[in-house]
Amino acid sequence: MNTATPATWQSTLIARLERVMTTAEASLAVPWIEEIRDLKAERNAVIVAHNYQIPEITTGIADFTGDSLAMARFASSTAARTIVVCGVRFMAETAKLLSPERTVLLPAPDAGCSLAESVTAADVRELRSQYPRVPIVAYVNTTAAVKAEVDVCCTSGNAVEIVEALGSPRVIMLPDRYLASFVAERVACEIIAWPGACEVHERFTAEDIQPYLDQRVAILAHPECPPDVQAAADFVGSTAAMIHYLDAKRPHRTLLLTECSMAANILMAHPELEFERPCNLCPHMKRVTLQRVRDSLRDLGPAVEIDPNIAERARQPLLRMLAS
Repeated sequence: MNTATPATWQSTLIARLERVMTTAEASLAVPWIEEIRDLKAERNAVIVAHNYQIPEITTGIADFTGDSLAMARFASSTAARTIVVCGVRFMAETAKLLSPERTVLLPAPDAGCSLAESVTAADVRELRSQYPRVPIVAYVNTTAAVKAEVDVCCTSGNAVEIVEALGSPRVIMLPDRYLASFVAERVACEIIAWPGACEVHERFTAEDIQPYLDQRVAILAHPECPPDVQAAADFVGSTAAMIHYLDAKRPHRTLLLTECSMAANILMAHPELEFERPCNLCPHMKRVTLQRVRDSLRDLGPAVEIDPNIAERARQPLLRMLAS
């Protein structure tokens, strides 16, 4: 059970949430959060959340918030018997691959990903036949079945280093074509790109940025954005790199070209910052709710299971990335 004085933690939480929502909205979330906190203790569970989750989750119940790989690594470093993944399916699979002995819960089993769904294991095998002896790098935004067919994984933050470390004149990158083009501009080898894209980041255009170019606005773009958007931005980087940039630079006004909840979560730590629009919502991330997290902990399901034959092969590209 929660041992903190209710009036203390509730008032503190509401005060933080009021930075991005009304007092009434924050107050409505508190009973759900209190129940989840109690269940988390009873189940010996840890909750990890992606940067794109809503503040009620990242601030109210998450033990850790970050990108998909950081979520999995944090969870694997704890002694918790149960890992609750507030994110999409490939993130829960990654957590399961790095913590195979733990129970991994995915509160929103219907939360998919346009990138992960853009390529299949059969597609990777076909690429192998077309390009024999060419190494294949898979973004972590892929299914376990796809990871089982590739040589090494990467994140948007380490993709350049992973490709360079291969020392190959040609490298296949999948599934995001815009991340592949970002890497291609920064390495000496040829990049063969799979034509996938993120439905959130692909919607940004150079026209979205135009009104802010002559203003004192820091423009930050994710490498999953189209090349013309990246070219117009002041900084291009992963979600973690964006947060580091804002921590270091502290620009007064920022245009954050990624998922909307990212800005809301940053405001939890830096209420002095001002974020401009546009931003885009991820419909998959928003399938995770406080009620679904509560239900998942209460029922200990839905649990993520991966075919052992796939899991063993899928784990290796992740471990190779972590060891590099």
